Amino acid sequence: MASALSHIKILDLSRVLAGPYCTMILGDLGAEVLKVEAPGGSDDTRKWGPPFQNEVSAYYLSANRNKKSITVDLKTDEGIAFIKELVKESDVIINNFKTGTMKKFGLDYNTLANINPGLVYCSITGFGETGPYKNMPGYDFIIQAMSGLMSITGDENSGPQKLGVAITDVLTGLYACIGIQAALHERTQSGKGQKLDISLYDSAVSSLVNIGSSYLMSGQIPQALGNRHANIVPYQTFKTADGEIVIAVGNDNQYKALCNILGRTELAIDERYATNPERVKHRQQLVPILQEAFLENTSAYWLKKCSEHNIPSGPIQNVEEVVHDPQLQAREMFISMDHSTAGRVNMIGSPLKLARTPVTYRHPPPEAGEHNEEVKWRIKQ
Repeated sequence: MASALSHIKILDLSRVLAGPYCTMILGDLGAEVLKVEAPGGSDDTRKWGPPFQNEVSAYYLSANRNKKSITVDLKTDEGIAFIKELVKESDVIINNFKTGTMKKFGLDYNTLANINPGLVYCSITGFGETGPYKNMPGYDFIIQAMSGLMSITGDENSGPQKLGVAITDVLTGLYACIGIQAALHERTQSGKGQKLDISLYDSAVSSLVNIGSSYLMSGQIPQALGNRHANIVPYQTFKTADGEIVIAVGNDNQYKALCNILGRTELAIDERYATNPERVKHRQQLVPILQEAFLENTSAYWLKKCSEHNIPSGPIQNVEEVVHDPQLQAREMFISMDHSTAGRVNMIGSPLKLARTPVTYRHPPPEAGEHNEEVKWRIKQ
């Protein structure tokens, strides 16, 4: 059974996370991905750790399956010529060098489009290839700070906080993946490729969604609310007799049901709390009352009651609990592959569930230059 993108060939000159995450998704969907590094391996994540398994980094493994690896010295004429030969047979080339670096190599879009007019050329940078920040380096931590994400994460006690993962890299990888597939789809009509200019900064700002929209409408600067929601109440964590749970009441009917199970039916008809806009306005009065009620019983008790009455709720799980969650096991969200050096390695699987052309796990994350001879032989044919 053919995979969705088994007819697509991708030349991947990216490293670290945003680009590799994008190409791993495309590889999971069946595309052939050639990961290009400098001799010896130039993806910094190969050395990021611990943990390591037989000297192979968990970080590197997280974003590089379903790829073949070749090493090319882009500082030599021979290396550049080899890339141009690969471009002739490629559908996509992706890089995340600083703005202007690909042009210095002689691998800019116009040059490569002359070699292959159907080429989809994706450039990922910190701030984009236009504008006053175009030459600034972009790192997830900096982008989280500049984009407004940190200003709305944390609370009044913690101060600004970054998310626990490099979320702007992940978002940018996803946007790049969407853009590449859109350009490939358009190519079926026009026969022409095009250039994509994707930045971490743009991607992070786009993720502000309702928070950004609220500011644009009201002019009020959003504040960090911790685990509380800016527009919905009650939508936050609550302490119980033995822990903490999440309650995510999305409408007035769910709120009434919550009041009933808490034994606080009077709160459902109180005009200060009966509708969500009023609950948001009076959250300082309402939330302590709800919190007091939740302390009367255990997390398991409240979660069972919420489930029985269709009130959105959930436990706060650590990563170990996530890995053993029966729902995720049923969804095959954790896989293992045999790696030539690391041995059997465990990985997070793909969330893409395509019925007719499912994702496949064909190649473990490659060693640097593992496929040099195979690819060089193919080019010579």
